[in-house]
Amino acid sequence: MELWWAFLLLGAAVGFFAGLLGVGGGGIMVPVLTSLFLSLGFAESVHMALATSLAAIIVTSFASARSHHAHQAVLWPVVWRMSPGIIVGTLCAAFVAALIPTQALAWFFSLFMAYVAVQMLLNIKPKPSRSLPGALPLTATGFGIGAVSALVAIGGGSLTVPFLTWCNVKVPQAIGTSAALGLPIAISGTVGYAFSGALVTPTHSMPDWSLGFVYLPAVLLISVVSFFTAPLGVHLAHRLPVPLLKKLFALLLISLSAKMLYFIAF
Repeated sequence: MELWWAFLLLGAAVGFFAGLLGVGGGGIMVPVLTSLFLSLGFAESVHMALATSLAAIIVTSFASARSHHAHQAVLWPVVWRMSPGIIVGTLCAAFVAALIPTQALAWFFSLFMAYVAVQMLLNIKPKPSRSLPGALPLTATGFGIGAVSALVAIGGGSLTVPFLTWCNVKVPQAIGTSAALGLPIAISGTVGYAFSGALVTPTHSMPDWSLGFVYLPAVLLISVVSFFTAPLGVHLAHRLPVPLLKKLFALLLISLSAKMLYFIAF
């Protein structure tokens, strides 16, 4: 735990940006955690970064969902219909990820973060063109969102919000519903990575205080700090130039992902 201070700083940044911009912390946490775990000599650095990131956003996902529910911005029927697919998709992807080579995971994460960054830079928003589908299509969509979210350690907002907006759901409700769906993604992803890490990786090769691929000290330190800095970001969201900050955040995502890819793939 010689890098305890780095986990605290990371938690502060993650909570602040989550509150300020309404984004999940995976885009920041995975590259930074990968670098920290590499410096600590952890063998499965990318897998552990993905798992630890998902575990660390459980607290912030719960707080965000509760806040949106208080503002009546969560479409709970949609949440109930998408959640089964999300849980199954997230669990399946977490087990599949355990078998994917580190370099391949790093490439997939970096390319997906580039997609998210371009969306932010260009402010791309799908035009509403249809209504919400039935229960089965919603469950199937949830499966896809959960699978991708587990592979890149995000709460699903970059996929769920555009989908719901495309289905003529108002933006505030799309964001609130996405926030509520982030909780089953985080929980099932954490469970999946914990079990898959324990199954495929010898216990002696993992650091102390690990639960499968989940590094518990980092989860605790990041979660404790982000819980307090998220409200600060929410408070400043109405006082700072958020559109400009989103563009700067997008550039940060690209630079962090490129750095992680450089260390892992090259």
